[in-house]
Amino acid sequence: MTEVLRRAGGDLAFDDHPLLAIWEVTQACDLACAHCRACAQSQRDANELSTAEGKALLARLGEMKVPLLVLTGGDPAKRPDLVELVEAGTRAGLTVAVTPSGTPVLQRDRLAQMRDAGLARLAVSVDGPDAASHDAFRGVEGSFAETKRILEDARSLGIPVQINTSVGTHNIKALRAMADFAREVSAVLWSVFLVVPVGRAGSSLLLGPKRVEALLEELAVIAREYPFDVKTTAAPHFRRVLMQDRRSHVERGGAMVGVLEDVDPTGMVKGPRGISDGVGFLFVSHLGEVYPSGFLPLSAGNVRDTDVAAIYRESPLFTQLRDYDSLEGKCGVCPFRRVCGGSRARAYAATGNVMAEDPLCAYVPKGWVS
Repeated sequence: MTEVLRRAGGDLAFDDHPLLAIWEVTQACDLACAHCRACAQSQRDANELSTAEGKALLARLGEMKVPLLVLTGGDPAKRPDLVELVEAGTRAGLTVAVTPSGTPVLQRDRLAQMRDAGLARLAVSVDGPDAASHDAFRGVEGSFAETKRILEDARSLGIPVQINTSVGTHNIKALRAMADFAREVSAVLWSVFLVVPVGRAGSSLLLGPKRVEALLEELAVIAREYPFDVKTTAAPHFRRVLMQDRRSHVERGGAMVGVLEDVDPTGMVKGPRGISDGVGFLFVSHLGEVYPSGFLPLSAGNVRDTDVAAIYRESPLFTQLRDYDSLEGKCGVCPFRRVCGGSRARAYAATGNVMAEDPLCAYVPKGWVS
């Protein structure tokens, strides 16, 4: 699935369609996670997109040639039509992933139905390497055991699995243990999320810039040493760290190619442009609102009355986010701004300015004086 996004990259693709679309099919969930951006509740909202509306959305995303779709929540398994939606997305030409919650709602027979409907990957959240740490963060005892059961069921059914981990003050010391867990369950990807203070997430979960930099450096080492891919959410500066790590590795005699890409005459790094809030990425809420991401609560329109393609391609919010020359603060002068761009969601949460610098990036561009 990571390769799908690599092949679909390029600035023209970013302007034409998202490389990754996420649809929050419901906000209903039986967990009470400490960081939940949605402040999920146990019951479904009567106004969430219907099956017919959802199928129309999936068909349109397929027409836009979106490579990858994630059905998320809440807990998407709380929707009785989930298998039908997976099938509709697959039929539309989308590579479909689902992110269920670690609860008894999703059972093996339904997983098998999703596999047969075309499910490409199952992504589950694991926020601690053991029941005590994970369940404390997720707010429900037994969630770790249910998550492991779901993972085992998926693996036995031949469904590739991904581990999502929210890293913060609560589990930063368990990073290697979490990587070991991902390896033990044969994950194909470990997606590490840096908390954005939105929804239930408070600032107490945030790491400081220096600790974030150390975390990203450790993730770069893990990406070299472990048998799965590593990506980050709300930490686009991981791409800079990976570039720097590769260059350092080669300078130490390591056999690695494609090190640090060329720079243009202005000194900007010309590496592949990364996906971030509104840049090759869009998020559709359970009510049909279209956001640059689930952590940037600025709606650019609603799919119930505006074409999702028009919102992504033409709305002032999305076009501004794709203009890296509009970035402000040290992000605006950073040579890595094209491949990183900083977390726009975190900048907005911290300052109210969507183009401000990312407050959790420790990198200081040459000559920058704050």
